Amino acid sequence: MRYLLVDRIEELKRHEYATAVKCISLSDDVFEHHFPGQPVYPGALLIESMAQLGGALLELSLREGRPRTPRCVLSAVKAKFRDFAKPGDALRLRAEVVSCHEDAALVRVATTCGERRICEAEITYVLLDVDDPKLDASRRELLDLLTREAVVR
Repeated sequence: MRYLLVDRIEELKRHEYATAVKCISLSDDVFEHHFPGQPVYPGALLIESMAQLGGALLELSLREGRPRTPRCVLSAVKAKFRDFAKPGDALRLRAEVVSCHEDAALVRVATTCGERRICEAEITYVLLDVDDPKLDASRRELLDLLTREAVVR
């Protein structure tokens, strides 16, 4: 099972930031009965979408001049939920690199819907060297697909 929870990356400045969109449709997994008549998008999936954007930002920044793209593995999350995300919402995500070292990185991500602040998180990643050419090629294809219409600098 594989969840792809970022619809597209719109802008990416290597080693600095990335912006993306996640549209929540009625077919997405939501808690329909969490609040009767008020379906909400699960917080765990919000965090996962934020982690996917942060990981993509780091991997796209670090793959330049390397034989293989380092893989970002979620290590820790510190998050604040400020409002609910609901079916029909178009979420805007912005990830910023706080620090990046040889084997770990910290990214700050914020999710909004219009003027509403939905969630903010600091996400720590462990950077792994995966010595599998097929896995590396698959990951590169996914990142290229996510950024096919993005402004990349």
